[in-house]
Order: sequence, then C-alpha cells, then structure tokens
Amino acid sequence: MTTFRYSAIGSGGERLAGVMEADTQAEVIARLQRQGSMPVRAEPADKAPRWAGLVHLDLGSRRGLRKQDVADLIRELATMLSAGQDLDRALRYMQETAPVRVRPTVTGLRDAVRDGSPLSTAMARYPGSFATMHVGLVRAGEAGGNLGPTLARIADLLDRQRALAATVTSAMIYPAVLLVAMLGAVTLLLTQVLPQFVPMFEQSGVALPASTQFLVVAGAVVQADGLLILVAMLAAALVARTALRRAPVRLVVDRIVLRLPVIGDLTKEILAARFTRVLGTLLLNGVALIPALAIVRDAMGNQAARAAVERAGVTARGGGSLTPELEAANVFPPRTIHLLRLGEETAQLAAIALRAADIHEEKTRLATQRLTSLLVPAITILMGVAVGGIVASLMSAMLSLNDLASG
Repeated sequence: MTTFRYSAIGSGGERLAGVMEADTQAEVIARLQRQGSMPVRAEPADKAPRWAGLVHLDLGSRRGLRKQDVADLIRELATMLSAGQDLDRALRYMQETAPVRVRPTVTGLRDAVRDGSPLSTAMARYPGSFATMHVGLVRAGEAGGNLGPTLARIADLLDRQRALAATVTSAMIYPAVLLVAMLGAVTLLLTQVLPQFVPMFEQSGVALPASTQFLVVAGAVVQADGLLILVAMLAAALVARTALRRAPVRLVVDRIVLRLPVIGDLTKEILAARFTRVLGTLLLNGVALIPALAIVRDAMGNQAARAAVERAGVTARGGGSLTPELEAANVFPPRTIHLLRLGEETAQLAAIALRAADIHEEKTRLATQRLTSLLVPAITILMGVAVGGIVASLMSAMLSLNDLASG
C-alpha cells in the first residue's frame, strides 16, 4: 500500500484535500469518484520531500506554458486521438515535433502515461499549464470513453477565450497609443518649447496672463522633478496593485467597475461570455452542476462575479435554481439570467449556456467597438484642447509683449 496525496472538488462544490492509502493512483481516483467527488490530483505522498522540489525548481515549468501553447498542444492531441492514434503514440509524435519550450511538458505527460497514470492525472502535475477545469474535463472524458472529442472541446474553449481577450486588447491599443502621444506632446511643449520663451517674458517685466503663469510653473516642475514624479507614479501603481490582491479591496473595486457607464456594460458582457462558455462546456462533458459551478467560480476574474457564482452554487446545492442569486447580484446582463432560467426549465442548461456564450461574445465585440469609437475621438479632442490651450497661452503672452512694445 502507498500513501497518496489528493485534491478534488466535492459533490457540494467544496475543495477537498488529504491523503489516502491505496495500491495505485487509479484506485485513489476511483474511490474519489465513487464518493461523488471530481478528482483533480493524486500523487504519492512520499514521492519526494518538499524541500527537494525547491532544489530542482524549474522556473519555466513553474510559470507553465503560454495559453497559445496549451491550446495548440490539446488541439493536436485531440486531432490524433480522433484519427485513431493511441495516446502513447500521439504523445510520442508530439514529443518529437513540439517546440523546445513545450517539449519538457509533453515528455512529462508521456512518461506519466507510460507509468500507468491517466492523462488527467499527468496533466494535474502541471498546474501552471493546465487549469483545474482542463483536468476535470479530461477526467470526465476518460470516464465516458470520449477523450478525443473532449480534448477538441477544450481546445475550442481555449481558442474562443483567447479570441475574446484578443478582441478587447487589440481594440484598446489605438486609444492607448493616442493617450501616450498626447502626454508626450504636452510634456514636450512644457519642457522644450515653453522654456525658450521664459527669458523673454522675464526681461520684459510684463504681467503674464494667469494661464501662461500656470504653464511656466508647470513646465519648471516637470523639468526639475519629472523623474521623481514618474517614480512616484510607478510606486503608486505598485501599491495599488498590491492592494488589489486583497480580496475585500478587489471586491469593492470590481463592484465599482460594474457600475461604470459603458465600461461596466462591457465588463458584464465579458463575464457573462466567460461564465456561460465554461459552464456549458463543463456540463456538456458530463461534469455535474455543483462541481461545475465550483470550477466556474475559480475561472471568474471579477470578485463580485465569483461571490455571485458561489452563492448560486450554495442555492443549487440545496435544490434551488441558480438564477435568483445571479440576478440579485447584478453582475450579468438580464439576457444571461433569462437564458439560464430557460435552460433550467427545459433541462437543456448546457446547450443554452453555450448558445448564450455565442451571443455574449458577439455583444462583447460590438461593445468593444462602441467603446473604441467613443475613446478615440475623446482622446483626440482632449489632445487638441491641451495643445491648443498651451499655444493659446503663449500667443496671449506674446500679444501682451507686443502691446507693451507699441505703447
């Protein structure tokens, strides 16, 4: 008998962890499944001392593979399994053809599988690359005997999530570039152009307009303490980032974001797309509702949404509907609640959740375009006002000098 450490998601959605005596990893997994839990990880407790893991720590492995690498790996594996290849041969082919950064992970997966471990258990050894959701889906696919189609669904899920994130990110690039250009132009005028006129103003002795005086002082401050201001801004950003790691602070900020005009609506669409896509994929692959909600909760980046999903899971665990808590939290669009309620009433929650995900992803794309269409002209106008204001102040001061000379 061997002592195994395990982690799992219980039938009530709670996290389970402990040790179990068994002959093999497969026996541990089978026991947990008979108890109604969804195993996530099972490994020998005496495999290596904890300090040994620190000695052999590989930073690249700890960080894990990039999302694109994970999606490509799962997609290729799904393709080969669907074509009739056995798992060992598929992993051997990928081991030979995978990029250098991916090859150690594939080698580790193949070694574990050849030692008798299921693919899901092998994947659980790389938490930095494969999320709990991936492991749970693969384990469900292994139990149902449809590992190839399950892997294909995981790859589709990853591709859709990456496409959604790329849509939002790419749309924000142009406004960000405009904002940087505006700050650069204003800084250049204050530190390089304006100082050329200051000696002329001082020699004339004329009283400058208030706007010009303000710009002269601002330019002097930026020239003298610009580096210090930049360091202070970076320090403030680091402090804010540290504060946001605290759950209570993050919860307050996330709730405020959801109430903002335009941005709040976009955030709700993104959260709804993520929630419905992950939930539908899990349910479609045979994961029970309560464990699926526990996995979805961990996939939500917004603390307010996490809290709402957790409360919905508690209600569903007691036999109630999951939609009332989601509706009361006001973190998803009304469309989401309506479709989920329809899915519960018709016993088609998985299919309708995936259909809702398609709708929300399209709404996210449209909302992102709408936000960009507002930001670009707003930043352009702000840049024109800032530059025009500086130029107007300089011209006002120059006119005052001309009036003094003509008088």
